[in-house]
Amino acid sequence: MNLLVVGGGGREHAIIKKLKENPAVETIYALPGNGGIAQDAVCVPEIGAKDIPAIVDFAKSHAIDFAVVAPDDPLALGCVDRLHEAGIPCFGPDAKAARIESSKVFSKNLMKKYGIPTARYEVFDDPAKALAYLKDASFPIVIKADGLALGKGVLIPQNLQEAEDAVKTIMEDKVFGASGNEIVVEEFLTGPEVSVLAFTDGTAIAPMVSSMDHKRAGDGDTGLNTGGMGTVAPNPCYTPEIAQVCMDTIFLPTLAAMRAEGCPFQGCLYFGLMLTPDGPKVIEYNCRFGDPETQVVLPLLKTDLLTVMQAVENRTLGDLKVEWHDGAAACVILASGGYPSHYEKGKVITFPASLPENVTVYHAGDKLTESGELVTNGGRVLGVTASAPTLKEALKDAYAAAATIHFEGAYMRHDIGRRALAALEER
Repeated sequence: MNLLVVGGGGREHAIIKKLKENPAVETIYALPGNGGIAQDAVCVPEIGAKDIPAIVDFAKSHAIDFAVVAPDDPLALGCVDRLHEAGIPCFGPDAKAARIESSKVFSKNLMKKYGIPTARYEVFDDPAKALAYLKDASFPIVIKADGLALGKGVLIPQNLQEAEDAVKTIMEDKVFGASGNEIVVEEFLTGPEVSVLAFTDGTAIAPMVSSMDHKRAGDGDTGLNTGGMGTVAPNPCYTPEIAQVCMDTIFLPTLAAMRAEGCPFQGCLYFGLMLTPDGPKVIEYNCRFGDPETQVVLPLLKTDLLTVMQAVENRTLGDLKVEWHDGAAACVILASGGYPSHYEKGKVITFPASLPENVTVYHAGDKLTESGELVTNGGRVLGVTASAPTLKEALKDAYAAAATIHFEGAYMRHDIGRRALAALEER
């Protein structure tokens, strides 16, 4: 089989490595891919992930048997719709279903209409009305740009002045472009956060192993928000009892709501959850695999990934038992100095001669030079993932491997998984 994976980051590398395990797979094309992905797939750097016409033309001309659209932008732009129109089987939601992530207003209104637990909220398309509302608000408070904003469209002002600055930044300065035409202002929830990715064909659902992300740039959850500096799986806060509550009150009701709205969701649905004193609530939905959650979840998948994806496409997921390995996985991100603000590119990356069998390096932001050197080409450069019988062992092995990889200005957090280990000790 010839496969096509749209995207070029660590998430896509994890997907490609897992798809390669299927013996029927002959060639995987990555559009655009990156320098490290080139070890596992044929990269096509001249076709960007948002160039939908070029992606479809490539799929048709290269006899693609199955495609995977991984990032949010091409999903929201209707890449799956266009591939299906061309007769190409594809994993991922269509554009109507992708609104569950591409429009915060759509997703919040969906939850309110169908009684899915989430934070109280108000929607504004007029900055003056938003500012008037905020004068009587309690802080901290959460302000979200309606549309996609590279994971940076959520601000948490601690007081009125910060809230006024946030409204100006999003709605007047348009730092996120048209994504800031509307905003959602919602109550600040407290409790442990949990990420649960789930395979779904619109009716059946197979939740993946839960995970815990670490968004802040610095140790102790300090510094700016990033796309994620590391992850661990499973999340010890997510007990079997809580998982059942989430299935009954959030997961299945969300699928039913999407069907009722005429936009059934097929693909990977990401549930960002907060385990509040009042029970689990939805912080956000994503319409695709999380990054870097994918780098710890997929290594624990026992069932063949392509088989699962085909079952989602064929709406036969309910007939498939999706199984997972015991144990744990941990991912430590190696980032460029200065990320998520200004950082330099083009730094040569060096690796040890070999890595332990239980360690995988996922390439997120690098490229090959004309001379064949691998150099940095992004903020988050590498995800170093280890799988082991226990989380403590997985973290030890991931950090030991990360210490053997070098490039100028590289930095990482040194406390990934610390909260998870503390939660395990409290059990």
